[in-house]
Amino acid sequence: MSVSLWFGFYVVFNVLLLTALAINVSRLRIVRKVAHGDGGDVAIKAAIRTHVNGVENVPIFALVLLALEFAQASTGLLAGLVLVFCAARLAHAVGMLTPYFNFRRLGAGLTYACQIVGALAIVPSLLG
Repeated sequence: MSVSLWFGFYVVFNVLLLTALAINVSRLRIVRKVAHGDGGDVAIKAAIRTHVNGVENVPIFALVLLALEFAQASTGLLAGLVLVFCAARLAHAVGMLTPYFNFRRLGAGLTYACQIVGALAIVPSLLG
């Protein structure tokens, strides 16, 4: 079985996003001379939480996408979920790292919605 275009896009997008977020943590630690943890610095703490939140959610949704692939879900469903999830993760990061807090809310809400919709879309294939 080959990897679908949408799963491939998902992986590339989220690897690049998570790498950028990790680099941001390193950059802030260098600039603020903090070797470990957040050093009590609010900006570093936000950068760490932004990166970790992605690390918490991206692998879970990757499993959902793989299960949908095995269940032979429609390309439209996969495309919609991948595009919305990727936009949600970007919005969440923007909302965490800038004064635009509503982007954080939007990103979190859409992340949860994609996970729930994706999980529910797997159920029919389990029931036969």
